[in-house]
Amino acid sequence: MRKQDLTRIVAAEATLTEAQASAAVNAVFSAVQGALANGDEVAISGFGTFRVTERAARQGRHPRTGDAMMISRRRSPAFRPGTQLKRAVGDSG
Repeated sequence: MRKQDLTRIVAAEATLTEAQASAAVNAVFSAVQGALANGDEVAISGFGTFRVTERAARQGRHPRTGDAMMISRRRSPAFRPGTQLKRAVGDSG
């Protein structure tokens, strides 16, 4: 499913125009992105939790040369599904 597909579903379910649904979907994604950028968690009841994880610096290898190199620490988004989402996905197939 793409963002455009999601927008169409939101428009149909909420009886909105596609433009209104697109604005709503973009607002949700923007809010989640902003919260994560500030280091906050976003918990959506019944769906899951978005959070930022800290990845430590580590030793790696340059893919072309094979030389050892340091990979710097970084922050990365992560998602932990909620119980209802796990059940829905587990029971679907």
